[in-house]
Amino acid sequence: MEMSEKPVLVARGLTKSFGAVHAVRNVSLDLNPGEIYGLVGPDGAGKTTLLRLLCGVLSLSGGTVTVGGVDLAQEPESARMGMGYLSQRFSLYEDLTVLENLHFFAEMRGIERKDWQPRSQWVLEFVGLWQFRNRRAGQLSGGMKQKLGLAVSLVARPRVLLLDEPTTGVDPVTRQDFWQLLIRLVQEERQAVILSTPYMDEASRCNRVGFMRTGSLVAEGSPRHLRNRLAGRIVEAAAFPVETALKVAMAEPSVQAVQRFGDRLHLRAVPGTAELLCTRLDESIRAAGGTIQSIRVVDALLEDVFIAMVEEGG
Repeated sequence: MEMSEKPVLVARGLTKSFGAVHAVRNVSLDLNPGEIYGLVGPDGAGKTTLLRLLCGVLSLSGGTVTVGGVDLAQEPESARMGMGYLSQRFSLYEDLTVLENLHFFAEMRGIERKDWQPRSQWVLEFVGLWQFRNRRAGQLSGGMKQKLGLAVSLVARPRVLLLDEPTTGVDPVTRQDFWQLLIRLVQEERQAVILSTPYMDEASRCNRVGFMRTGSLVAEGSPRHLRNRLAGRIVEAAAFPVETALKVAMAEPSVQAVQRFGDRLHLRAVPGTAELLCTRLDESIRAAGGTIQSIRVVDALLEDVFIAMVEEGG
């Protein structure tokens, strides 16, 4: 972010309760121009509720949201004009064509024809749907529907884009294409993006990541900063058979957790024990009849951090 730029979205003390259930608890965050902010956390952590609070779909029980300096509670229509929102489920009109959907939602946002006509073509070309502009939305594939949803959210030139698990359920190629679009938006239009995702490889692409648990934002930082929480504590073991290595690892008292990544194991060690654990595992796996390819201390993955936060309570 350039020194002269200020956060485009500022949230302070956001709270949302549904009766006795506290879905979001005192969450504060800033979102900067040209930044992708990823929200991760287990199911029920409050990620979707937080996004809905930020864009005004849900009313706040407490706290404030400003978009470009405009208070969401005091000037909701003006604040919402600065935001685009893409929900988990396809929510456009399937009987309308791609172009008709864009025009309908542009006019709903109060955009004049002279503005939305050229913008619609640019947006559809940007997401790769211009050649399908006359196809009914209901006839699009899942990935194309997500791209149409993104196009609709961009037609009003929002300063902030809020995306709720935008690539869930699409194939890997479409997911990659979608991310290339996001990266272009950030680089070319200084778009500010906040998204929730269940995929740690997507979270790793974000400038900053916020980890939510039971409605609270319990950790925040760059992917590297978060991975450093487990610096020196992750042991990677490549040994065969994997089942033998897994059984031996789970019996080690200094191993707090074991995760399998293909033919390798990631073990979270008690602080200060990782080097000794490498030696002990080498001996124990060989004694159990296993073959060692490598056992070493490695940098943590975001998956390691995610699991540790869930198990250790953040």
